[in-house]
Amino acid sequence: MSNLKNLFTIFGSLACGFFVFASLSHEGTITEATDVVYSEWQNVMHAPEGRVDRQVKVVDIGNSNVAVGVLFRDEIEANDEPVSGIVHNHVSEVYYITKGSGILVTGGTLLGRTDIPSNSDIVEVLVGESFSTTVARGDGQVREVRQGDIVVIPAGVFHGWHSVDSRVEMISIRPDPERVLPDGYINPYTE
Repeated sequence: MSNLKNLFTIFGSLACGFFVFASLSHEGTITEATDVVYSEWQNVMHAPEGRVDRQVKVVDIGNSNVAVGVLFRDEIEANDEPVSGIVHNHVSEVYYITKGSGILVTGGTLLGRTDIPSNSDIVEVLVGESFSTTVARGDGQVREVRQGDIVVIPAGVFHGWHSVDSRVEMISIRPDPERVLPDGYINPYTE
């Protein structure tokens, strides 16, 4: 129960920060808060579709959007191959690790680029224009993350997993200042 309380405290603090920023720059344009209750994001996290990244809601906060997503990564065994990952051109992410542990890599020298098709859910619903790429093992910021950790990943920064010891589950808060994500999106599995 303590972990759940901590989760809501951290999530609430992050959401409040985004809403305060929006209210300072667009006072009076937004009149209601948006809830993302535990059962909603858990339903989306464990939906039968099996996708590793799922948007829960996209909320208009006045001068921009903020989205709440959930992600998971199953076990990944470490090897000597480059680390595969993604870069989002316009949308930042704040990961809150709710379960598991692993080695997350951010930044580094990119080894090529494959644009993600503009008509994919990744671009249209999840994180906007993005591309997949790799970085050499040991390049970039390499750190162990575990339940309770928070990582802020600015738009334009590579992120991928070197290894995952036990399934990692995360909530992702996604600031969308350019409003590339769909206003008002609600995942059908929230019900």
